[in-house]
Amino acid sequence: MEAAAQFFVESPDVVYGPEAIEAQYEYRTTRVSREGGVLKVDQGVGEGGMQGERGGAGRRAWDPGFTARPVFRCTPRPRASPSGPPGRCPGLGSCLSAGAGTTAPHSLPRCWPTGCVCPGPRSGRKEANYYGSLTQAGTVSLGLDAEGQEVFVPFSALLPMVAPNDLVFDGWDISSLNLAEAMRRAKVLDWGLQEQLWPHMEALRPRPSVYIPEFIAANQSARADNLIPGSRAQQLEQIRRDIRDFRSSAGLDKIIVLWTANTERFCEVIPGLNDTAENLLRTIELGLEVSPSTLFAVASILEGCAFLNGSPQNTLVPGALELAWQRRVFVGGDDFKSGQTKVKSVLVDFLIGSGLKTMSIVSYNHLGNNDGENLSAPLQFRSKEVSKSNVVDDMVQSNPVLYAPGEEPDHCVVIKYVPYVGDSKRALDEYTSELMLGGTNTLVLHNTCEDSLLAAPIMLDLALLTELCQRVSFCTDADPEPQTFHPVLSLLSFLFKAPLVPPGSPVVNALFRQRSCIENILRACLGLPPQNHMLLEHKMERPGPVLKRVGPVAAACPVLNKKGPVPAATNGCTGDANGHPQVEEPQMPTT
Repeated sequence: MEAAAQFFVESPDVVYGPEAIEAQYEYRTTRVSREGGVLKVDQGVGEGGMQGERGGAGRRAWDPGFTARPVFRCTPRPRASPSGPPGRCPGLGSCLSAGAGTTAPHSLPRCWPTGCVCPGPRSGRKEANYYGSLTQAGTVSLGLDAEGQEVFVPFSALLPMVAPNDLVFDGWDISSLNLAEAMRRAKVLDWGLQEQLWPHMEALRPRPSVYIPEFIAANQSARADNLIPGSRAQQLEQIRRDIRDFRSSAGLDKIIVLWTANTERFCEVIPGLNDTAENLLRTIELGLEVSPSTLFAVASILEGCAFLNGSPQNTLVPGALELAWQRRVFVGGDDFKSGQTKVKSVLVDFLIGSGLKTMSIVSYNHLGNNDGENLSAPLQFRSKEVSKSNVVDDMVQSNPVLYAPGEEPDHCVVIKYVPYVGDSKRALDEYTSELMLGGTNTLVLHNTCEDSLLAAPIMLDLALLTELCQRVSFCTDADPEPQTFHPVLSLLSFLFKAPLVPPGSPVVNALFRQRSCIENILRACLGLPPQNHMLLEHKMERPGPVLKRVGPVAAACPVLNKKGPVPAATNGCTGDANGHPQVEEPQMPTT
């Protein structure tokens, strides 16, 4: 069924007001306790509520088992702006800016010739779109219609979201190239599109940024010609001035800062240096060790701007997280989940969920963009290796039938820099699992992906979902004071390789569980039940008057009979729908 653009929830529990959608919602959880080696399950229900309004921050809420009454408030959509370094490879910032520009309803190009005359995916004319974006190209199922068919709506139609074309871009980079020059150097976009975008991208020039050589690979020094001078404290203050200037000059309601620059080496967490907000601010003031990304995080938090870390290093050290809690500012991370790791979070979930004991995972990839060049340095590769290796942990721990405590698969990650392939990253993966009776199963995958074009829509989703979360808040009957999401915005885990979560919270890496979390929280804001995929009405012997089945209804007690002649397939082949010839089966006794 075609996705509908708009819908309306008709329920006594949902009220559409001039400035808010208010919905009562029951949220149930299951408590499990151990008594003498036996698990006792109790489905507790408490009481609570939820509300959302413009400009909210976030914090975690309740104990398991309660009834929530969500209220979502929506005023006219603000002009939110993602702002940040143009990219760990120059193609990332230029791709996002170009994507937003080519889909906007103004003079920028919306279609372009590829320049390739041979048949294939790169031939002919292409039109701008947001493929790869959860919010702009994904759909959700609202429910079933009178014929029992699912009805889908765009993900962005669930709740009022900022339109991508309303975003305004700015950022910092250690390279002084404007985005047109960076676009040409990256060699990601088709030449015809680059030519059309050039006069628009040429006007976008990054602000000077922070360069601390020991945090990124030495091969990046040739690009470092656009730098903020001074001490760490002076650099911090300059970043804050840049944010204030951008907000004022562009007339923005909100700014969301994304770190998309080079992968840094890990920063050691040292008591007295960066373990608390007070110590971290003092470290910056004294000019002691602090990474460039942490400087940007602190500046963003102090300016009340959400900060999202798209690289794998530990930017959000404990001191930065405490500062975000004190200021009630959203932070999220780490490391955009775009290609190989996204596949891994699906495949390992499938293997272990099917009862196969995955014992070996070997992931190799090579790429030739600036990200790959920076990752060729050992310390920067180590940051990436950590973020890519932890993605299977929760899936392994979810099955104590297969894995003993402390047991885990062998997991090897290799990244190589091959300049010739550019942004077209090649990933090869091998998954070996144990079967029954001593057997083994090995799956080998080859994945060719255009790195920047996968990451750019993720950046877009992060900005839009973070802004939406700033307009959602909750309350309970026991605690009627409105509260919002925890400053560590774990709702964004679907988009990160190594998702940050509030202290003590479980880390979920399985991709479809992460997506269901986002979808069901947004459904809760409309008073809709969570999507459970039961489709129980189609599994009942007597579905009742609500569901009208289409087509013949099978007999209650089917009888096995000899097969009759099979009609010809629609493609002109004789046999079944797949073109296989039909063989008459032997006579079977009936029951």
